[in-house]
This record gives sequence, structure tokens and C-alpha cells, in this order.
Amino acid sequence: MSPSHRVVIAVFPDVDLLDVTGPAEVFALANRETGGRARYRVRLAGPVAGEVRTSAGVRLLTDLAFDEVGGQVDTLLVPGAVDMTADGPVARVDAGVVEWVRATAPKARRVASVCVGAHVLAAAGLLDGKTATTHWSTAAQLAADHPAVTVDPDPIFVRTDRGRLWTGAGISACLDLALALVAEDLGEDAALSVARQLVMYLKRQGGQSQFSVPLSRPASERRDIDALRLWIADHLDEDLSAPALAARMCLSERHFARVFKQETGTSTADYVAAARVEAARRLLESTDRPLEQVAAVAGFGSAETLHRAFRRQLATTPGAYRRRFRTRSS
Repeated sequence: MSPSHRVVIAVFPDVDLLDVTGPAEVFALANRETGGRARYRVRLAGPVAGEVRTSAGVRLLTDLAFDEVGGQVDTLLVPGAVDMTADGPVARVDAGVVEWVRATAPKARRVASVCVGAHVLAAAGLLDGKTATTHWSTAAQLAADHPAVTVDPDPIFVRTDRGRLWTGAGISACLDLALALVAEDLGEDAALSVARQLVMYLKRQGGQSQFSVPLSRPASERRDIDALRLWIADHLDEDLSAPALAARMCLSERHFARVFKQETGTSTADYVAAARVEAARRLLESTDRPLEQVAAVAGFGSAETLHRAFRRQLATTPGAYRRRFRTRSS
């Protein structure tokens, strides 16, 4: 890193507050946790210098107007804003912000978007021919508006263009993205130290999914099905066959299968398999347990069954997944 690492975060009316303050806090903690070695210097830049109202109603004060930024930018961070419509959230793309990003990006050593900020990068032409992610709720819009961009709505963040260009997923994933930037600059130990100060359960790697299995399924209208889903997550090493679950619900197997599919959009077998793979992933990411133990705890019974499930769902092996995503403490 240079003696002073200049981070410029774009802010504009109705910007998502956490997209701005989350990364700023990560960089500030990196300065503190490294005894000042990080030397991050964060500046907020807006269309004009002064007050900007965020989507949360909280007002921020910019340090610079866009036309005052000038000079070298080590990290340019572009958050986003959305408009709520009858059809759901729509990413807002302001022409003035796009033009400034287009002009500033070539002078930046590294450019990153947070959440729906990817729409701004795409509109500036920075994502053409590249893979990018964004908040899952606007991924379809990004793909439709920018067919030259390969949109992957699943990862927490995507790093491309030899590490110069990053796109992050939604809301709290801004912390994961900022931690990854710190890790690139200062190493994993520094990033993990910051994660501990943030009391984050796990410093998640970019290729991991934005969703856990319960979150990736719609909420049920039946409380008994929602309760069953929570019970499944806590009893993965037990008999979770359709007959056993139907008996637990005091329903016939046929009626239970119909109700579960209607409420969750998937079969019990597929749901249980996905939940077990997720549990195995967490163990592979955070422990050095042998594969036989991981398989047993996650309910697969054997390492061979675990291998088959990973091949089917993730197109990789448990060993390869662990080598890529294992998060080690300092």
C-alpha cells in the first residue's frame, strides 16, 4: 500500500446509508487494529459539497464535490440507491453520477460497487464483458438493462479485471466486500481482526451464496411448515425422510408432500439436501474436521454421500471447497 490509501466513497440523494457507513467503518477499524499501518483516508464525495439526505433519512456531509476529487484515488467505492415501485425495488441510475464515475474510474487503482451501485458501474460501461453481482432483488434489472454484463445474483461479491474491479451484493454484504479489500491490502490477519471487532460471526468469502437455505425459500403461510423448517435445520443428523417428516406433522405422506411443495416451492428431499449441504459448507469453512465427521454432523452419513451432494449442487468436491473458502483465525 502507498503511505496513505485514499478511499473515495460516492454519495448522492437517497443513497443507502449502510452502503456508505459500513465500508467506512471497516476502513476506520483497519486503521485502529493495525496501529495506523493501514493508513486509510476515507473521503465522501457528492454532486456538491455539503449535506446529502440518505434513504434512511439520516443526513451525511460530503468532504468534497465530485469536481474537487481530482488526483489519484486508491479505492473508488460506489454505493447505490433504489426507488420502490409496485413491482418492487428498481435501482436508481443518476446520469450525473454515472458520468463522474466514468471519468474518475480510469484514475482509480481499484473500483468497487456496493449493492445496487453495480448498476452505476454498468451504466458507465465498466462491467461490459465481465461478471458482476448486485443485490438479488435488482439482478434481473441489471441483466436486462446491460446484456453485455454477465450477472450472477448469488455470490456475496465478485472480483474481476485482475482485482481492479469488484462488485458486491446487498446490504450487510458491504462489510464482507470491505473486509476483502482490507485482506487484499493488508492480509487475512488484519481483515479477521476487523471482523472480530465488528462481532461478525464469519468473514465470508466472495463465492459464497447471499442466502442460507431458509432465506432462499419464501416464507410459508403455514406456521407449522415454518416451524418444521427450523426443526430440520437443528436435526440434520436425524431421519429426515418424507415418511418421517410426515409422521412428525401428523399428516399422510401424500398430503404432507403436497403441502410442503406448495408452501416452499420444493420437495422435502431437495430441501433437506440443500440444508445439509449448507451445514457441511459452514463446517468446511470454519473447522478442520475430517470429511467423515463433517458428513456425519450434516446428516450425510458418509463422506461418499457428501461428495455426491457437493458434486450435484455445487459442481465441486468438499476438499476443493474447503481449500477455497476455509477461513483461518490469526
